[in-house]
Amino acid sequence: MKKSVLTRYRVMAYVTGVLLVLLTLGVIAKYILDMNGAADFTKIIGIAHGWLYVIYLVFAFDLGSKAKWPVGKQLWVLIAGTIPTAAFFVERKVSKELEPKVMGTVPAGANA
Repeated sequence: MKKSVLTRYRVMAYVTGVLLVLLTLGVIAKYILDMNGAADFTKIIGIAHGWLYVIYLVFAFDLGSKAKWPVGKQLWVLIAGTIPTAAFFVERKVSKELEPKVMGTVPAGANA
């Protein structure tokens, strides 16, 4: 597996996680604290998270299929982008698991 597959998953996991935390804070500000301007913030962050979550799903599925994960693990990684802060923990666990496999990959021309 190429390192770029893991890297793009990691980037999208962080982006999705940060946007989801911001969205959660925006929803709290909008509905619980009744703050002015929270509705616009929540709308913008919600749209951004929605679109970027789709990209996260594509990258996470690509990573899982190349890592040959079982379906349950694949689903957990995919769902992690919908639970506030879960993406950070899952990303860390996935990275620790796959970094040795990625580092063990040698380019084809390196042995020559």
